[in-house]
Amino acid sequence: MHRSLSIVIPLLIAGLSVALWAMMNQPSVEPPWPTRIQGYAFQPMRADDDPGRRLYPSLAEIDQDLALLQGEAHAVRTYSVDGTLGQVPQLAAPHGLNVSLGAWIGPDAKANESELERLIEILREPHRNIVRVFVGNEAVLRKDVKIAELTKALDRIRRLTEIPVGTAEPWHVWLKHPELAEHVDFIAIHLLPYWEGLPIDKAVDYAFSRLYQVQQAFPDKEVIIGEIGWPSNGRRNRGAEPSQANQTRFLRRTLARAEQEGLVYYVMEAFDQPWKVKIEGAIGTYWGVYDADREAKFALTQPVVRIPNWHELAALSVGLAVLLLLLLYRDSATLSSSGKGFLALITYAVSTAAVLLVYEYTQQYMTPLTTAVGVLLLIGGIGVLVLLSAEAHEWAESLWLKRWRRAFPRRQVPDAWLPMVSLQVPAYNEPPGLLIETLDALATLDYPHFEVLVIDNNTKDRAVWEPVRAHCAQLNRRLLLKGQPNGKRFRFFHVSPLAGFKAGALNFALRETDPKAGIVAVIDADYLVSPNWLRDLIPAFFDDEVAIVQAPQDYRDGDENAFKAMCLAEYRGFFHIGMVTRNERNAIIQHGTMTMIRRDALAAVGGWSEWCITEDAELGLRLFEQGHKALYIPTTYGRGLIPDTFNDFKKQRFRWAYGAVRVLLAHRHQLLGLRRTRLSSGQRWHFLSGWLPWFADGFNLLFNFAALTWTVAMVALPEQITPPYMSIALVPLVLFGFKMLKSLVLYRRRVDATWRQALAAGLAGLALSHTIARATWAGLVSGKLGFFRTPKRVSSAAVLRALVDAREEALLLIAFLLGAFSVLQRPDAFMIDVRVWAAVLLVQALPYAAAVLVSLISAMPKLPARLIGSLPEMRAILETTTVPGGDKPSARSPRR
Repeated sequence: MHRSLSIVIPLLIAGLSVALWAMMNQPSVEPPWPTRIQGYAFQPMRADDDPGRRLYPSLAEIDQDLALLQGEAHAVRTYSVDGTLGQVPQLAAPHGLNVSLGAWIGPDAKANESELERLIEILREPHRNIVRVFVGNEAVLRKDVKIAELTKALDRIRRLTEIPVGTAEPWHVWLKHPELAEHVDFIAIHLLPYWEGLPIDKAVDYAFSRLYQVQQAFPDKEVIIGEIGWPSNGRRNRGAEPSQANQTRFLRRTLARAEQEGLVYYVMEAFDQPWKVKIEGAIGTYWGVYDADREAKFALTQPVVRIPNWHELAALSVGLAVLLLLLLYRDSATLSSSGKGFLALITYAVSTAAVLLVYEYTQQYMTPLTTAVGVLLLIGGIGVLVLLSAEAHEWAESLWLKRWRRAFPRRQVPDAWLPMVSLQVPAYNEPPGLLIETLDALATLDYPHFEVLVIDNNTKDRAVWEPVRAHCAQLNRRLLLKGQPNGKRFRFFHVSPLAGFKAGALNFALRETDPKAGIVAVIDADYLVSPNWLRDLIPAFFDDEVAIVQAPQDYRDGDENAFKAMCLAEYRGFFHIGMVTRNERNAIIQHGTMTMIRRDALAAVGGWSEWCITEDAELGLRLFEQGHKALYIPTTYGRGLIPDTFNDFKKQRFRWAYGAVRVLLAHRHQLLGLRRTRLSSGQRWHFLSGWLPWFADGFNLLFNFAALTWTVAMVALPEQITPPYMSIALVPLVLFGFKMLKSLVLYRRRVDATWRQALAAGLAGLALSHTIARATWAGLVSGKLGFFRTPKRVSSAAVLRALVDAREEALLLIAFLLGAFSVLQRPDAFMIDVRVWAAVLLVQALPYAAAVLVSLISAMPKLPARLIGSLPEMRAILETTTVPGGDKPSARSPRR
């Protein structure tokens, strides 16, 4: 039944996915394209041409274009007579095409005079196919010339020819400047409802209503449609969506009505014009009935569908989803049908979105720049795909497991079976009172055979470490007074100089460890352990393959103030969620406190790595590579202290993230399977995907700098630089929303947190995003960062100091807020893509705002923790069992 569900659920969702594609692409029956239309707006520029630089097509190219239109239209309308464009009447005649000849009027008076003189020359030539003359095109709309200047030019040409002379402007310009009509033989209006934000279903009626309005205003003048059209690609303008399907619908509906009413019109336009991107943005490129390669863009008579080749895209999206599901289902025996359904739903949704994004992006004209950007976006898209899959997988396994694979019961065993444990406490410049508390807690351990080694390395001030040494001696005297045979249980070492940071101290301790000790346990200098820690967890080592037993890091001062309550909530997420799911595949991240290691295994892999500042995680990975097992028990057995300031909180996370990157780089061949180890696929998955969110933060920093750069360009050059493709800009918003929703749901369900605590944890996690990003890049480019301890029991920072601690985040926050405000001041701020981009900037600002806020909260130590709430102690559901008398540990179990 389980296997059948694994097949049925994806098939059902695949069917729903295909049905969604079909629903999105329902064919609509539209009026057929006329056999021969009235006319085309005709600009024969090719992809490499640019009238702004006087780069025009050759006469042969113009002739080819006219030949293509032969028999399809009665006329073509031109816009300039400069260069080879002045030869259009002569070239059009053999193809049976009339010409509405246009002269360009712009802000340059000298260029205007040259254009008019060339126009006059052409009109004096015997061209019988010139049926109209246009002097200027939207010159008044652009404010290139004053009304008087334009009318002077119109009157000049009218005096020289019997051919009807006019100019072309949008409908509203004619109504605003009715005096212009006194100087023309006909009124040419532009009806482009896309620019007015009309939805496609209202656009045709709207365009004709404006035509009728102008006709009523000028009953004695012939009114023709100088341009009418719809773009096939580009920016969405309020309700107006540019698409190939909408272009087809608009033109076929419009032309049917225009032919019925006997109107003169010119379709905007014959061919796409890539050069217009410089003056109108991307939207100016896509108004052609033919593309820049002279291929027809849509069907003239068949039903219209949104994406003509949607069947292929649907198949591709389903195939991609199946590949992802094969990866996610590979080791899912304990995942319930609900969890598998959730994964299938997410993978199909993500795959469909990815295919649509790639399809939409490739519909534009590709230049070297857009191709390079596309490659970068593809790489980023693959990363987003993997990240979302990994996040969804953790979400599913956290909520919908049928059973735990590696449940660990608490076992009561005879003292005689328990191996000796060497407890090792590395310390550097720790407050003596703090370390003494830790030693007192260790003295209360309910365990028969253990020693405690305190290794103070490189502390310069004798006043710091001398009291600790004296306290070790005092603890040993107490043992002797109690009749304990081991009067040297607590041993203190002050070593200076000692290289290798914490790893160096632990390697020193390993050399000093009692030969009878079979287990090495490590705790930080600020941890107070529970008396039953060793007795509860040491029996896990009776499994010969177990080399690591890890209890969670937990903290005892989370109720001290609001800042520490937030930090505690943020820490809990990893130890209640991430480590638990990792444990299912023997892939936990070993931590340098509350950890126990089989001594023989530790010695066999060469001890602790002194090159790495996260020596604990690196050791765990090396042991996994040798085939050892680790066991994580999500129960609190010891509690330390939370950093007192946001700056120290950041330093701690910087070290963790930096070290993780260095570990991955050092073990990349093993993790990628390029070097033979005993790592399982599940272990590789968790080590690569588990740290993926930190790499995502790193790449998000690059995105942020690119976004700010793009925003500056948008503000400085509003006419040339438009927002990024809206569908691509939506990706950060969707990713952010998905991660926040996942965090809130899992905190509520797995951490047993209230909504306030879940939100506080999310805020604290967001506040670390910039720190993690910097650490990621630092780890990628440098391996020379030294170890730094997290200070304990220091005074909280003042408000000014807190702002200084978050100065980078504050500056980036200001930059993003200014960017969002500035783009909304653009003339096209009403466009939805501008607003979406402003929303993206605001969302990208949230982690920086969180950092500033959390830093300020850390500067208010009297802000009560009850504002956040207190979390319950971490307790796994462990049943207490008594090991039968015959169930003795094997000969390979830890020696006493």
